[in-house]
Amino acid sequence: MLDSPPQRHREPAIARQHTEKPTPIDADEPWMRALHADTGYLLYRLGLRSGQLFNTFLQESGLRLRHYAVLRLLATCEGALQRELSARLGYDPSAIVGLVDDLEKLGFAERRPAPEDRRSRIVVLTGKGREFLRDTDQAGRRVTDELLTPLAPEERETLHGLLLRAAGNGLT
Repeated sequence: MLDSPPQRHREPAIARQHTEKPTPIDADEPWMRALHADTGYLLYRLGLRSGQLFNTFLQESGLRLRHYAVLRLLATCEGALQRELSARLGYDPSAIVGLVDDLEKLGFAERRPAPEDRRSRIVVLTGKGREFLRDTDQAGRRVTDELLTPLAPEERETLHGLLLRAAGNGLT
């Protein structure tokens, strides 16, 4: 009988050094200068990178960023109907059903009868879901730190304030 190698404690992916850095963009190419002049494109690229980093962390738990968004929203309320989750997050209603199913299987959320209409079901964050969110707080800060490394603390605050204002313009 072969001895199995000793079990090592696995460090969360977000804590490991990212070996797959994106290829630097050659800003001198004319087509890239045009894209870099487009703020919407830059926000899109930053959002993609943020999602990639956070999904790398979440993959060990079996979740994706979309699951995390549902959990974060549920942490701000006493429960929500699936259609409310869909409207507030901007996700297709059928996607919400699958996301909530996944969260229920993990014990992070559960469906309960709605207090005002027992025929309806609300989705509620469980204690295990709250614990998971607490455990991800530091990882979220690491993702933000990695994304915003080039910015000074004051610039980060300014960027955050500007994004909040822009998000308040129909994105919330």
